[in-house]
Amino acid sequence: MKIDFKERTPQLIAIIGVLVLVLAVALVYIVSKNKQITTMEQQFTVDKQELEDEYEAISMQYEGFKFSVQNDSLLYKLENEQAKVQRLQEQLRMTDAANKAEIKRLRDELATLRKVLKSYVQQIDSLHRLNTELQAKNEQITQQYQQTSRTLNQVSQEKEQLSEKVTLASRLDATGITVKAVNDRGREQKRLSRSSQFVVSFLITKNITAEPGERTIYVRIMSPDGGVLTKNPGSTFPFENGNLQYSIRRIVEYGGEEIPVTMYWDIEEFLMPGTYKADIFADGSLIGSRSFAMED
Repeated sequence: MKIDFKERTPQLIAIIGVLVLVLAVALVYIVSKNKQITTMEQQFTVDKQELEDEYEAISMQYEGFKFSVQNDSLLYKLENEQAKVQRLQEQLRMTDAANKAEIKRLRDELATLRKVLKSYVQQIDSLHRLNTELQAKNEQITQQYQQTSRTLNQVSQEKEQLSEKVTLASRLDATGITVKAVNDRGREQKRLSRSSQFVVSFLITKNITAEPGERTIYVRIMSPDGGVLTKNPGSTFPFENGNLQYSIRRIVEYGGEEIPVTMYWDIEEFLMPGTYKADIFADGSLIGSRSFAMED
């Protein structure tokens, strides 16, 4: 049987046309599908990158807390939470962008991390507010303490000044002081060679604020060379922050009224000519002085 190709040509052309059309449709579909896959892969990469950025942001927030949180217990918890974030960051870095299940799990973990972070932020804000309040209270207390201290110091100074005034007001005072040298007959002399005694006379003035009772009066006679006339080196009395030697001592009864006092020094040693000085003390204070000159 002989085949007539002329009769089959239209059929072949039709078949070839169909095949070309099917091939064109398949090609368009494949190209479109590849574009979709490429777009999805790009989107997966973008989504993963965004997720990594969010993890990094949370990690940096925890890092920042280290410089503002002073509570050791809370700081320890924050460091543990940051370590957890960093472990999940590493897992995300090792995860393929197209692994939807793992990416979803890590995204869910991120949501939990945000809630935890929010709770810590609230705790830190609360601690900061409390610390601010405590600082303000401490400043207030410090100011009150300083004010109280200033007031107490002022009161103390006023009390001390008043005490000094009372002490000064009640202090004895010696007036009308005379010092003379006399011989054995009680006659005044100008020469040491003719003298046997120094006679120190004075009045203790009236002072109604002074406490009545016995008073010990000390007379300290100083020679021209600065030495103190004394019969015993151990004859001393307290004065200010130390002790002074005295020449003569006498106990008198003082009742607030003016009283005369006379004290004597027997000249038993060699004395040089010049200016002598007699200082009178009572109640730990210098109450009078008198200088006098003696010839050889």
